[in-house]
This record gives sequence, C-alpha cells and structure tokens, in this order.
Amino acid sequence: MIHEADTTLSVKEVLDRANAFFSERVPHYGAYPEKRGDTFVVFRGQGGEEIVIAAFPGENGTRIRASTLLYDQAIDRFLSTLPGPTGAEAA
Repeated sequence: MIHEADTTLSVKEVLDRANAFFSERVPHYGAYPEKRGDTFVVFRGQGGEEIVIAAFPGENGTRIRASTLLYDQAIDRFLSTLPGPTGAEAA
C-alpha cells in the first residue's frame, strides 16, 4: 500500500525521524535501515519485509510517500507523529 502526507519538516528531518521511529518504536515488528539516500530510506523488517519512505519538497512543505506490504499500521502511526503542512486547517 502507498501512503502519502505533507509536513513542515525538512526532508532530512523526516528521514531522521523515520529512522528513529522504525528502529525504536515498533518493538514487535522492528525494521532497520538498509539503504539511505538524500531523499529516501529503505528499511528491512521481519521476514525480509520492506518499507520505503521518500520525502521531497512539495507545495506546502515536504511531501512524503511511503510504501509497504506489512507495515501499514506502523506507517500510519509514524505519519501521525509529524506536524501537518503549512497553512493546513485542523480537522
């Protein structure tokens, strides 16, 4: 499944937070960095499952796209910890 979100954080901050979150806050299904570039990070988890998170400048800050087959709930939790986009209205 593909997840998308916007945030006011920088690309580097998003990737740093993803690294900390998936290494520390998902205890039963921990996922650890396998590869990282300037705009993406790939995690490998239980049974070889993969999480890919990409972040790039967007219209209202930084745009995030995340993809996985097993870690959908963890990605939703991670994205919920990030501040919303500039000018976003509260729901």
